[in-house]
Amino acid sequence: MRREAPARRIASRDNPDYRLWLRLAQGRAPRGETRVLLEGEHLCRAWVERHGTAPLAILDERAADTAAGRWLMEAAGERSALLDAALAGALSPLAHGPPGLFLLVEPPRPRPPARIAESCLWLDRVQDPGNLGALLRTAAAAGLREVHLSIGCAAAWSPKALRGGQGAHFALDIHERVDLRAALDHLDIPLAATALDGGLELYALDLRAPCAWVFGNEGAGIDPALAAAADWRVRIPQSDAVESLNVAAAAAVCLFEQRRQRLVAAGRSG
Repeated sequence: MRREAPARRIASRDNPDYRLWLRLAQGRAPRGETRVLLEGEHLCRAWVERHGTAPLAILDERAADTAAGRWLMEAAGERSALLDAALAGALSPLAHGPPGLFLLVEPPRPRPPARIAESCLWLDRVQDPGNLGALLRTAAAAGLREVHLSIGCAAAWSPKALRGGQGAHFALDIHERVDLRAALDHLDIPLAATALDGGLELYALDLRAPCAWVFGNEGAGIDPALAAAADWRVRIPQSDAVESLNVAAAAAVCLFEQRRQRLVAAGRSG
Protein backbone atom coordinates (compact mmCIF):
# COMPACT_ATOMS: atom_id res chain seq x y z
CA MET A 1 0.00 0.00 0.00
CA ARG A 2 1.32 3.45 -0.92
CA ARG A 3 2.36 5.69 1.99
CA GLU A 4 0.83 9.13 1.66
CA ALA A 5 3.05 12.17 2.15
CA PRO A 6 2.27 14.13 5.31
CA ALA A 7 -0.06 17.09 4.87
CA ARG A 8 1.59 20.47 4.54
CA ARG A 9 0.98 22.70 7.59
CA ILE A 10 0.33 26.43 7.20
CA ALA A 11 0.25 28.80 10.17
CA SER A 12 1.05 32.18 8.60
CA ARG A 13 -1.33 34.62 6.97
CA ASP A 14 1.54 35.68 4.72
CA ASN A 15 1.79 32.29 3.05
CA PRO A 16 1.15 33.03 -0.67
CA ASP A 17 -1.08 29.98 -1.13
CA TYR A 18 -3.18 30.94 1.86
CA ARG A 19 -3.50 34.52 0.62
CA LEU A 20 -4.87 33.18 -2.69
CA TRP A 21 -7.34 30.88 -0.92
CA LEU A 22 -8.55 33.78 1.22
CA ARG A 23 -9.20 35.89 -1.87
CA LEU A 24 -11.13 33.03 -3.48
CA ALA A 25 -13.20 32.56 -0.30
CA GLN A 26 -14.05 36.27 -0.38
CA GLY A 27 -15.03 36.18 -4.06
CA ARG A 28 -12.01 38.33 -5.06
CA ALA A 29 -10.16 35.99 -7.41
CA PRO A 30 -7.09 37.53 -9.04
CA ARG A 31 -7.35 38.26 -12.75
CA GLY A 32 -6.83 35.07 -14.73
CA GLU A 33 -7.44 32.75 -11.77
CA THR A 34 -10.06 30.16 -12.74
CA ARG A 35 -9.98 27.85 -9.73
CA VAL A 36 -12.58 28.05 -6.96
CA LEU A 37 -12.74 27.05 -3.32
CA LEU A 38 -15.45 24.59 -2.26
CA GLU A 39 -16.35 24.67 1.42
CA GLY A 40 -17.96 22.03 3.60
CA GLU A 41 -18.28 18.28 3.59
CA HIS A 42 -21.41 18.29 1.42
CA LEU A 43 -19.81 20.18 -1.49
CA CYS A 44 -16.51 18.32 -1.16
CA ARG A 45 -18.27 14.94 -1.31
CA ALA A 46 -20.37 16.08 -4.26
CA TRP A 47 -17.20 17.01 -6.15
CA VAL A 48 -15.42 13.72 -5.39
CA GLU A 49 -18.50 11.65 -6.25
CA ARG A 50 -18.72 13.41 -9.63
CA HIS A 51 -15.02 13.62 -10.50
CA GLY A 52 -13.40 10.87 -8.45
CA THR A 53 -10.50 12.92 -7.16
CA ALA A 54 -9.81 15.85 -4.85
CA PRO A 55 -7.16 18.08 -6.49
CA LEU A 56 -6.15 19.88 -3.27
CA ALA A 57 -7.74 19.38 0.14
CA ILE A 58 -7.45 22.19 2.69
CA LEU A 59 -8.49 21.43 6.28
CA ASP A 60 -8.74 23.16 9.61
CA GLU A 61 -6.12 21.25 11.61
CA ARG A 62 -8.84 20.28 14.10
CA ALA A 63 -10.67 18.40 11.31
CA ALA A 64 -7.75 16.11 10.51
CA ASP A 65 -8.82 13.51 13.07
CA THR A 66 -12.54 13.55 12.19
CA ALA A 67 -14.12 10.96 9.92
CA ALA A 68 -14.87 13.61 7.30
CA GLY A 69 -11.35 15.00 7.50
CA ARG A 70 -9.71 11.60 7.13
CA TRP A 71 -11.96 10.83 4.15
CA LEU A 72 -11.06 14.11 2.44
CA MET A 73 -7.32 13.66 2.98
CA GLU A 74 -7.53 10.14 1.59
CA ALA A 75 -9.45 11.40 -1.45
CA ALA A 76 -6.77 14.04 -2.04
CA GLY A 77 -3.87 11.61 -1.72
CA GLU A 78 -0.65 13.57 -1.42
CA ARG A 79 -2.24 16.98 -1.93
CA SER A 80 -3.49 18.17 1.44
CA ALA A 81 -2.84 21.23 3.59
CA LEU A 82 -3.64 21.73 7.27
CA LEU A 83 -4.42 25.25 8.46
CA ASP A 84 -4.10 26.82 11.84
CA ALA A 85 -7.65 27.09 13.25
CA ALA A 86 -7.69 30.90 13.05
CA LEU A 87 -6.63 30.83 9.40
CA ALA A 88 -9.25 28.22 8.54
CA GLY A 89 -11.90 30.28 10.32
CA ALA A 90 -11.09 33.29 8.16
CA LEU A 91 -11.84 31.25 5.03
CA SER A 92 -15.39 30.53 6.18
CA PRO A 93 -18.29 33.01 6.40
CA LEU A 94 -19.94 30.81 9.02
CA ALA A 95 -19.44 32.03 12.57
CA HIS A 96 -20.18 28.60 14.02
CA GLY A 97 -20.00 25.09 12.67
CA PRO A 98 -17.67 22.12 12.39
CA PRO A 99 -13.99 22.69 11.61
CA GLY A 100 -13.53 23.69 7.99
CA LEU A 101 -13.08 21.40 5.01
CA PHE A 102 -12.22 22.88 1.62
CA LEU A 103 -11.28 21.78 -1.88
CA LEU A 104 -9.43 23.88 -4.43
CA VAL A 105 -10.79 22.83 -7.83
CA GLU A 106 -11.05 23.85 -11.47
CA PRO A 107 -14.77 24.07 -12.31
CA PRO A 108 -15.96 22.04 -15.31
CA ARG A 109 -16.41 24.02 -18.52
CA PRO A 110 -18.82 21.98 -20.66
CA ARG A 111 -18.85 22.44 -24.41
CA PRO A 112 -21.77 24.48 -25.76
CA PRO A 113 -24.32 22.15 -27.35
CA ALA A 114 -24.65 22.25 -31.12
CA ARG A 115 -28.44 22.07 -30.76
CA ILE A 116 -30.71 22.63 -27.75
CA ALA A 117 -33.46 20.03 -27.70
CA GLU A 118 -34.05 19.25 -24.01
CA SER A 119 -35.71 21.40 -21.36
CA CYS A 120 -33.21 23.86 -19.92
CA LEU A 121 -32.91 27.10 -17.99
CA TRP A 122 -31.72 30.39 -19.49
CA LEU A 123 -30.81 33.18 -17.07
CA ASP A 124 -30.49 36.72 -18.38
CA ARG A 125 -28.33 39.03 -16.21
CA VAL A 126 -29.35 37.54 -12.85
CA GLN A 127 -26.93 39.48 -10.69
CA ASP A 128 -27.51 38.28 -7.14
CA PRO A 129 -25.34 35.19 -6.50
CA GLY A 130 -27.77 33.96 -3.84
CA ASN A 131 -30.61 34.07 -6.36
CA LEU A 132 -28.41 32.35 -8.91
CA GLY A 133 -27.55 29.53 -6.49
CA ALA A 134 -31.24 29.07 -5.66
CA LEU A 135 -32.10 28.95 -9.37
CA LEU A 136 -29.47 26.28 -10.02
CA ARG A 137 -30.75 24.23 -7.07
CA THR A 138 -34.32 24.53 -8.36
CA ALA A 139 -33.31 23.53 -11.89
CA ALA A 140 -31.52 20.41 -10.67
CA ALA A 141 -34.40 19.48 -8.36
CA ALA A 142 -36.88 19.84 -11.23
CA GLY A 143 -34.86 17.43 -13.35
CA LEU A 144 -33.14 19.85 -15.74
CA ARG A 145 -29.58 19.11 -16.80
CA GLU A 146 -28.52 22.27 -18.60
CA VAL A 147 -28.33 25.94 -17.62
CA HIS A 148 -27.21 28.83 -19.84
CA LEU A 149 -26.08 32.06 -18.13
CA SER A 150 -25.85 35.29 -20.09
CA ILE A 151 -23.04 37.79 -19.96
CA GLY A 152 -23.85 39.92 -16.93
CA CYS A 153 -24.98 37.06 -14.70
CA ALA A 154 -23.31 36.53 -11.35
CA ALA A 155 -20.50 33.97 -11.43
CA ALA A 156 -21.98 30.50 -11.05
CA TRP A 157 -19.00 29.23 -9.02
CA SER A 158 -18.75 32.19 -6.64
CA PRO A 159 -18.85 31.34 -2.91
CA LYS A 160 -22.38 32.64 -2.36
CA ALA A 161 -23.76 30.91 -5.47
CA LEU A 162 -22.13 27.65 -4.37
CA ARG A 163 -23.70 27.92 -0.92
CA GLY A 164 -27.10 28.64 -2.47
CA GLY A 165 -26.78 25.75 -4.91
CA GLN A 166 -26.09 23.18 -2.18
CA GLY A 167 -24.44 20.76 -4.59
CA ALA A 168 -26.73 21.41 -7.57
CA HIS A 169 -23.73 22.59 -9.60
CA PHE A 170 -22.55 18.99 -9.87
CA ALA A 171 -25.84 17.78 -11.35
CA LEU A 172 -25.86 20.38 -14.13
CA ASP A 173 -23.99 21.42 -17.24
CA ILE A 174 -23.51 25.13 -16.55
CA HIS A 175 -22.66 27.30 -19.55
CA GLU A 176 -21.50 30.80 -18.57
CA ARG A 177 -21.15 34.04 -20.52
CA VAL A 178 -23.56 32.86 -23.22
CA ASP A 179 -24.88 35.22 -25.89
CA LEU A 180 -28.53 34.23 -25.44
CA ARG A 181 -29.66 36.15 -28.53
CA ALA A 182 -27.23 34.11 -30.65
CA ALA A 183 -28.30 30.92 -28.85
CA LEU A 184 -31.81 31.39 -30.26
CA ASP A 185 -30.45 30.00 -33.54
CA HIS A 186 -29.60 26.71 -31.77
CA LEU A 187 -33.05 26.15 -30.24
CA ASP A 188 -35.09 23.18 -31.46
CA ILE A 189 -37.72 23.69 -28.75
CA PRO A 190 -40.03 26.57 -27.75
CA LEU A 191 -38.68 29.44 -25.66
CA ALA A 192 -40.90 30.36 -22.69
CA ALA A 193 -40.61 33.75 -21.00
CA THR A 194 -42.57 34.90 -17.97
CA ALA A 195 -44.61 38.09 -18.16
CA LEU A 196 -46.44 40.12 -15.51
CA ASP A 197 -49.46 40.75 -17.73
CA GLY A 198 -50.90 39.34 -20.88
CA GLY A 199 -49.61 36.09 -22.18
CA LEU A 200 -50.77 32.56 -21.45
CA GLU A 201 -51.67 31.43 -17.96
CA LEU A 202 -49.10 28.91 -16.73
CA TYR A 203 -51.64 26.31 -15.65
CA ALA A 204 -53.39 26.38 -19.03
CA LEU A 205 -50.23 25.44 -20.94
CA ASP A 206 -49.33 21.93 -22.04
CA LEU A 207 -45.78 21.64 -20.71
CA ARG A 208 -45.18 17.95 -21.22
CA ALA A 209 -42.82 18.54 -24.13
CA PRO A 210 -39.40 20.17 -23.67
CA CYS A 211 -38.97 23.94 -23.67
CA ALA A 212 -36.30 26.45 -22.71
CA TRP A 213 -37.29 28.70 -19.80
CA VAL A 214 -35.79 32.20 -19.70
CA PHE A 215 -35.82 34.33 -16.54
CA GLY A 216 -34.38 37.81 -16.28
CA ASN A 217 -32.65 40.37 -14.17
CA GLU A 218 -34.10 41.05 -10.71
CA GLY A 219 -35.03 44.62 -11.61
CA ALA A 220 -34.99 45.03 -15.39
CA GLY A 221 -36.46 41.63 -16.26
CA ILE A 222 -35.75 39.80 -19.51
CA ASP A 223 -33.90 41.40 -22.41
CA PRO A 224 -36.68 42.82 -24.65
CA ALA A 225 -35.18 41.04 -27.69
CA LEU A 226 -35.43 37.68 -25.89
CA ALA A 227 -38.95 38.44 -24.69
CA ALA A 228 -39.96 39.30 -28.26
CA ALA A 229 -38.44 36.06 -29.55
CA ALA A 230 -40.27 33.89 -27.01
CA ASP A 231 -42.74 31.38 -28.41
CA TRP A 232 -44.74 31.58 -25.17
CA ARG A 233 -45.21 34.54 -22.85
CA VAL A 234 -46.24 32.89 -19.61
CA ARG A 235 -48.13 34.54 -16.76
CA ILE A 236 -48.15 33.06 -13.26
CA PRO A 237 -51.58 33.75 -11.74
CA GLN A 238 -51.14 35.40 -8.35
CA SER A 239 -53.03 37.62 -5.96
CA ASP A 240 -52.75 41.41 -6.01
CA ALA A 241 -51.00 41.41 -2.62
CA VAL A 242 -47.59 41.77 -4.27
CA GLU A 243 -46.49 43.10 -7.63
CA SER A 244 -44.34 40.16 -8.64
CA LEU A 245 -42.47 37.08 -7.47
CA ASN A 246 -38.75 36.87 -6.79
CA VAL A 247 -37.02 35.39 -9.85
CA ALA A 248 -36.06 32.20 -8.02
CA ALA A 249 -39.63 31.72 -6.78
CA ALA A 250 -41.07 32.33 -10.25
CA ALA A 251 -38.70 29.76 -11.75
CA ALA A 252 -39.64 27.21 -9.09
CA VAL A 253 -43.35 27.62 -9.85
CA CYS A 254 -42.83 27.17 -13.60
CA LEU A 255 -40.31 24.34 -13.52
CA PHE A 256 -42.27 22.29 -11.02
CA GLU A 257 -45.54 22.80 -12.92
CA GLN A 258 -43.77 21.31 -15.93
CA ARG A 259 -42.45 18.45 -13.80
CA ARG A 260 -45.92 17.85 -12.35
CA GLN A 261 -47.47 17.60 -15.80
CA ARG A 262 -44.81 15.15 -16.95
CA LEU A 263 -45.21 12.96 -13.88
CA VAL A 264 -49.00 12.91 -14.27
CA ALA A 265 -48.65 11.99 -17.96
CA ALA A 266 -46.30 9.17 -17.01
CA GLY A 267 -48.65 7.94 -14.29
CA ARG A 268 -46.14 8.79 -11.56
CA SER A 269 -46.38 10.94 -8.46
CA GLY A 270 -42.74 11.72 -7.64
